[in-house]
Amino acid sequence: MTHIVLIGDSIFDNAAYVDKGESVRDRLKCLMSGEGAVSLIAVDGDITTDVPQQLASFPSGVTHAFISCGGNDALRIVHTLEKPISTIGNAMEVFSEIREQFRLNYAVMLRSIIEKIDNPVVCTIYNSVPGVSERALTALALFNEVILLEAISLGLPILDLRLLLTEASDYSSVSPIEPSGLGAIKIANSIFKILHTHPFDSKHSIIYV
Repeated sequence: MTHIVLIGDSIFDNAAYVDKGESVRDRLKCLMSGEGAVSLIAVDGDITTDVPQQLASFPSGVTHAFISCGGNDALRIVHTLEKPISTIGNAMEVFSEIREQFRLNYAVMLRSIIEKIDNPVVCTIYNSVPGVSERALTALALFNEVILLEAISLGLPILDLRLLLTEASDYSSVSPIEPSGLGAIKIANSIFKILHTHPFDSKHSIIYV
């Protein structure tokens, strides 16, 4: 029987931002009715270095893991956009250091998950959040680059939330950086599709929407 575990941050742990029964977990449990179980160990606000603590609660019998993490890592460097800098080149050096630290953290996180499960799926960070500035989105692209490169290097399938949650209605009115009930439906449907279509035995990266 299929048993999915959701790992990461509030992209999955979004119950506080939607009506009862409209979270990603709730939507996915409805789709999986009769086919398997859904466990949530993702924690709202967590970053990549918090995931090992989540894995301490890793349930038994898991067959597939979906990982959505990195958005809060990006949020923690938003203040850097306000710092004065002398040249564009110096600014790029700053972001190069930020990207490399995130790469190291993300790689460690992925490998800690792979040690526990054979079928992980990685999510990108969505970038159509209402009200987010263009320069913040430019910085966010560095984080998504890391996620894609690390996932592809390990032959993992990818759920590209950038292409999935593109409408303002996909984001919660309570907190615009969280998925709404509609966004949760889209995420759950895509997870369900990946479960039924991805050739996990192939160990090839395929990008899904």
